[in-house]
Amino acid sequence: MTYNTQLKRLVLPEYGRNIHQMVDHCLTIEDRDERTRCAHSIIASMSKLFPKIREEEDYQRKLWDHLAIMSNFKLDIDYPTEPLMAEKFTSAPSKVPYTAGHIRYRHYGKDIELMINRAVSMEEGPERDEFVMLIANHMKKLLLSVTADGVDDSKIFKDLADYSHGILRLDPQTVRLHEFKIVAPPSNKKKKKR
Repeated sequence: MTYNTQLKRLVLPEYGRNIHQMVDHCLTIEDRDERTRCAHSIIASMSKLFPKIREEEDYQRKLWDHLAIMSNFKLDIDYPTEPLMAEKFTSAPSKVPYTAGHIRYRHYGKDIELMINRAVSMEEGPERDEFVMLIANHMKKLLLSVTADGVDDSKIFKDLADYSHGILRLDPQTVRLHEFKIVAPPSNKKKKKR
């Protein structure tokens, strides 16, 4: 008895082994016209397997692309659409451009730097003071996420002054930041019924 695990791996397993065998047979046909007719009958069988695909806008192109993939791009026929090229799958993706900006304190991230720069550019007043307090409390939360021992407010005030080049200063004698507690996640254990 032959098991599927002993046979060759399917390129597109959603079409099944029979469609793949039909594609393999089509590759062995010598006459180009006969091979093209065989490919059209394979496409008809593929569309019957997935009738929902006919609702898509460009479903014929998708089926012909799948046929090219299953034949390992070796099927030499008259394609009704532009055939998919193997180079599309072998080429490396283009490099993602990342900003080369330096982050002074990585645990705060780039957004804190941007918010502090925004606060520095604001006019002095109660709105700026509230914004600076929000930033400082958020900095404390971020620092707590990487430091389990707790965070001293003076550390946050020092970092805030350092980021703003001494423009934003909070007095540790008069200003207190929120106290955040690290809450343990709920356990997934089920309670026993009595």
